[in-house]
Amino acid sequence: MKKWLLRIALALILLALGAGVFLYTRFQDRFPGYKVDLHIENSTPGSLSAGFAALKITPQVPDTWTDANGDARFVEEDGDTWQDGNGNGKFDPVWIAGFHNRRAANGINDDLWARAMVIDDGTTRLAIVALDAIGFGNDDVIRVRQLIPKSAQVDYAIICSTHTHEAPDLLGLWGESEFKSGIDPRYMRYVQIQAARAVEEAVKNLRRAELRFAQDLTGAKDIVMDTRKPDVLDEGLRLMQAVDLETGQTLGTLVQWANHPETTWDKNLLISSDFPHYVREGIEKGISNGDSLAMPGLGGICIYLNGAIGGLMSTVPDFGVKDPFLDTVFIEPSFEKARAQGQRLAMLALRQLRSDSLVYPVDASQIRLRAKSFELPLDNKLYRLAAALGVLDRGMPGWFKLRTEVAVWRLGPATFLHQPGEIYPEIINGGVEKPEGQDFAVDPQEIPPVRDMMPGTFKFTVGLSNDEIGYIIPRSQWDAEPPFTYGLHEAPYGEINSVGPETGPIVYKMMKEVLEDLK
Repeated sequence: MKKWLLRIALALILLALGAGVFLYTRFQDRFPGYKVDLHIENSTPGSLSAGFAALKITPQVPDTWTDANGDARFVEEDGDTWQDGNGNGKFDPVWIAGFHNRRAANGINDDLWARAMVIDDGTTRLAIVALDAIGFGNDDVIRVRQLIPKSAQVDYAIICSTHTHEAPDLLGLWGESEFKSGIDPRYMRYVQIQAARAVEEAVKNLRRAELRFAQDLTGAKDIVMDTRKPDVLDEGLRLMQAVDLETGQTLGTLVQWANHPETTWDKNLLISSDFPHYVREGIEKGISNGDSLAMPGLGGICIYLNGAIGGLMSTVPDFGVKDPFLDTVFIEPSFEKARAQGQRLAMLALRQLRSDSLVYPVDASQIRLRAKSFELPLDNKLYRLAAALGVLDRGMPGWFKLRTEVAVWRLGPATFLHQPGEIYPEIINGGVEKPEGQDFAVDPQEIPPVRDMMPGTFKFTVGLSNDEIGYIIPRSQWDAEPPFTYGLHEAPYGEINSVGPETGPIVYKMMKEVLEDLK
């Protein structure tokens, strides 16, 4: 009997050791000792140069399928069938990120991109890459930085995501099931390589440039809504155009606005960047009304950056978008609705950039930069389970700790603040509340508003920068337990896709710190 007990004890010990090794492998820091703590205070105006590049990251969709019951979920038990496009005898799905699991792509509507801008003031060289992706983890950002050749002489690279809900899963949360990652490692590596190459190509395209800043803070208010109280938007459209000093031609344009690119919604099975595609196309090539060109474009390469989209900022199926030319309001999700939304944004941008009275030109200035990495507690139990299963595949510098970043840079009359997720607009613009039913009996902590602390005339707040940590919610509005705030009968959306209730105060503190350091 004692031998059997000994064998059972040994088996349990081996099982525990195996589990420990497995968890260590899942949770170990992929980049031990990695830390960003960058402070550049160049006070001498230099000669500005800018370079742009755009490289495709469109996936191959080898197989198509027939959705028998129209639920946009590939489930063979429901009668769904697939067509073997590459003839290898198996279904090769491209899992689309956002909304729900098992949403397999059925084709491509428009290309996805890694679009890069590099700015150089003669002393500092800064790179920004915008990926058509729902998000990009900090580990993968670090991998891109390692792939950028030293010969590019980039001092700091920022990798952002447009947050489109119509692109392949790059976070792992939307695969075949809740327990299997949706990431294709080969596609992930391809995106990383293309992002680095885009930076390298933008460096090669550097030209002496004048930067022109403009903004429309109210014109896009009617094409976005807040789906959670309190009603606070980040509707301002902020713009930067780089013009070649010698030729006067547009090198590229940055467009920053805040909304979830999910206008085509959850039944769409075509790969797309959603409405940002039509924004970029309109600004580059112009906007057509039928067969005629209604508004000429600027040329160059347009980059779309997202903003404070928590709360959440969206264009839901019952929210109408008016066509810019027709007497038509699109209600149902469609690419026509996304095109109308994108064209209206592009028209606002083109009008502002062509109005000299509203544009502030800068042809000689200096980059001032502050960037800092920090740790966040991973309190979300579902995310912890996902990390243990390898669905959320990222390393941790400490026990259930995530490494992430904030950054701020100034140039002429503009300040760009980069934060790592989907921040609630009330943290940025003000309006944090203390609603009845809150989970924590605290007063608003994320005050004063971040934008009030930002210097300059043009205040860009860029979300999903250098990471995607989910929703960044004011702690006084955290609401996961009943009774629920604002008289709701169920928990509001947001907390389930947040790292935890401490995220808001910590990220706010770090943003405030880097802004104060730069002053």
